[in-house]
Amino acid sequence: MNPSISIIGCGWLGLPLGKFLAKKNYAVKGSTTSQDKLSLIEKAGIQAYKIIVNDQVEGDVKDFFDFDILIINIPPKRRLENIQETHPQQIKAILAKAKQGTIKQVVFISSTGVYGNENRVLTESDALDPVRESGKALVIIEDFLQKEKELEVTILRMSGLVGGDRKAGRFLAGKKDIPNGQAHVNMVHREDCIQVIYQIIKQEKWGELYNVCADEHPTRANFYTSQAQKQGFELPQFAAEGGGDYKIISNQKLKTDLAY
Repeated sequence: MNPSISIIGCGWLGLPLGKFLAKKNYAVKGSTTSQDKLSLIEKAGIQAYKIIVNDQVEGDVKDFFDFDILIINIPPKRRLENIQETHPQQIKAILAKAKQGTIKQVVFISSTGVYGNENRVLTESDALDPVRESGKALVIIEDFLQKEKELEVTILRMSGLVGGDRKAGRFLAGKKDIPNGQAHVNMVHREDCIQVIYQIIKQEKWGELYNVCADEHPTRANFYTSQAQKQGFELPQFAAEGGGDYKIISNQKLKTDLAY
């Protein structure tokens, strides 16, 4: 019998993920902060709940956490003040509710933004040195998730997300004199993210940490120019010097462990 799954955050990734899992005969619950999206979630075969998370979990909580697996998919809001304090509070509030319910395992969607730009290939065992405040908040969260005793937590560090209406060609379309053209990019398609999460659940890979990233790491100039060309956007123009710090995210552990 398939485990039951609750997804907190049915947005760009969570909604198609829930729809995919429902089609695979998993019982799926999904949350949104928007009243307008409830019917959209229901149409995808997902039980819909309106839930708001701050330092407490509020709204239509009732039996949302009375399932087997919880997928936490609420990225840190970069414009939020004190993000290093507020986002960890959100995740701790969710975990507290999960422990009051029947949740046994958790998938936490993190980001490769937890790594620094070290001009080399980086694996899951490398030290973390985030540049952005959102990455610093995720480091704090990952730290307490890895120490969690009551729940089995798998952390997925996802690279730059593309797919669906998130068209990479639009990101830098028509911009001029863009720096760091020769720096490498780390991207992953939404379809791969969905398949990886499915394999985690199917193969019961709990208590793990994985980078989720495509095999290829083209330069920024090559990637964004080719995507703009392919998707019909105005081509970006990169500055002549073209250097800049970068990182190359290794996906080898995931590919070996999951055979994906």
